[in-house]
Amino acid sequence: MDTTPNTGIVLAGGSGFLGTALAQFFLRQGRAVSVLTRGKRRLASGVRFIHWDGRSLGAWTGQLEGAAALINLAGRSVDCRYHARNRRLILGSRTESTRVLGQAVAQCRKPPPIWMNSSTATIYRHTFGDAWGEEGEIGATPEAKDKFSVEVARAWEEAFFESRTPGVRKIALRSAMVLGAGRNSVFPVLRRLTRLGLGGRMGSGRQFVSWIHEVDFCRAITWLIARPDIAGPVNLAAPSPLPNHEMMRALRRICGAPFSLGLPAPAALLELGAFFLRTETELIIKSRKVIPGLLPAHGFRFNFHRFEDAVRDLESQDAANNL
Repeated sequence: MDTTPNTGIVLAGGSGFLGTALAQFFLRQGRAVSVLTRGKRRLASGVRFIHWDGRSLGAWTGQLEGAAALINLAGRSVDCRYHARNRRLILGSRTESTRVLGQAVAQCRKPPPIWMNSSTATIYRHTFGDAWGEEGEIGATPEAKDKFSVEVARAWEEAFFESRTPGVRKIALRSAMVLGAGRNSVFPVLRRLTRLGLGGRMGSGRQFVSWIHEVDFCRAITWLIARPDIAGPVNLAAPSPLPNHEMMRALRRICGAPFSLGLPAPAALLELGAFFLRTETELIIKSRKVIPGLLPAHGFRFNFHRFEDAVRDLESQDAANNL
């Protein structure tokens, strides 16, 4: 077993969009970063990639000894059809990886002082009323078709908080939609639809969208590592969720839509499109009105409060990269 002391950050399942963003953010801070991946062991762009299967203990557990923090991002993408096989994979990839990390942390001689585990803002009930903070109501709503997603979120957090890791501070990251320009992120998809003239309201357009800029996502993670007084569920969302029709209007205005209104996508068309794109309408029609409670209450300041400012920043990055 590799028991080389590691004073850096361990990202489990960190080879996707969020893991890549976090790895680069930590590297710029001068921290060492190890990523647990189902791929081959390698060194790339300053990051050590360590093989694991996300289910069983192995040599990878040595990476946790003396680490400053463990951040688990593992989980199969929910951007798929929720048939029986995909449901098993979505649920299993989250609960199994969380449980095996709990076993690995429990057997460490010097475990990471903090373990953050991904969760989702989807755990909160579909609402058009008051926004949910960390004490918000949890549950599914038939109108939102979110029963499976809420069940997954609950099981995910139960696996996390039930693991016995004395002395390790735990934070469940109830993340909203993260806006970034990276591969497999949602923003390039929304921008592409907008530039094709398909940036109208989706469904009723009334449903709220909670979001966070990738920079604030990474900043919040780093800030939480340094705050030993915070534990439990934490909402990672900007303070200003907005209705879908306002979000799409901002995208049309900033991203260069060919005409100002954009073609709307009524509910029936969303269902048809979701079928052919092999995804689910719940990802669009659920009203996720979630705000941060603990972060601002303890002094965290967002760089991007308004959706428009976040989009302009990402657009400016794209323009600079294309010069």
